[in-house]
Amino acid sequence: MRKIRLIARLDIKGPNLIKGINLEGVRVIGCPHNFAKDYYLQGADELIYMDAVASLYGRNSLGEIVENVTKDVFIPITVGGGIRSIEDVNHILRCGADKVAINTAAISRPELISEVAEKFGSQCMVLSVEAKFKEEGKWEAYVDNGREPTGLDVSEWVKKAVTLGAGEVMLTSIDKEGTKKGFDINLVKVISEVVNVPIIACGGMGKNIHLEDVVKIGGADAVAFASVLHYKKTTFPELREFAKNVNIEVRCNENK
Repeated sequence: MRKIRLIARLDIKGPNLIKGINLEGVRVIGCPHNFAKDYYLQGADELIYMDAVASLYGRNSLGEIVENVTKDVFIPITVGGGIRSIEDVNHILRCGADKVAINTAAISRPELISEVAEKFGSQCMVLSVEAKFKEEGKWEAYVDNGREPTGLDVSEWVKKAVTLGAGEVMLTSIDKEGTKKGFDINLVKVISEVVNVPIIACGGMGKNIHLEDVVKIGGADAVAFASVLHYKKTTFPELREFAKNVNIEVRCNENK
């Protein structure tokens, strides 16, 4: 049985950790460095940093934040938002990131996926997908932090991106994000069945049982948490204990 990764997602606006609902209505949570260090010490397998306003400025501004956090945190870090070129990828990796998550630029110029995979390895190229329910069994891909529709069918887009070199898919449900009502299980299940790369489920975690559903029914290979961690509704030790009790095998990364 595959080992599931438990990931902390940190959405960043300027110097602040933020959180919203449906990728809108953001609230400042606090200092991202303090939260990241805490999650690392709790036993998070990875961290995901997303620049929530990168689309407004056309660039990712997380370099300094990543440089600082790598002094205290020693687990894989993925950075997304505003990454539009090989130069952007090179910069953020030199700052200490291990992987990049690309959405808008990949849709605008799909060959960027192949360029990143060829230069840095497919394991570095994470396809970030913001999906909104359209009709039964169909979801549309959005860009610009969930603000702009693309007309692309999520399933078809993910299949194409994987053939181009994407080594992982970070799948965020716009409809579920920040609601704490559970993941879009159908979305995760459909995508996990059409590609053979790891799927990170994002958006909707509200209680521990949602972890069981998205892994056992949805087929997620990793699960990203935000609100439930930021507001201390659960912790990584609690998530690991829950997973053990429901026979979900997780990575062993007890950083205490």
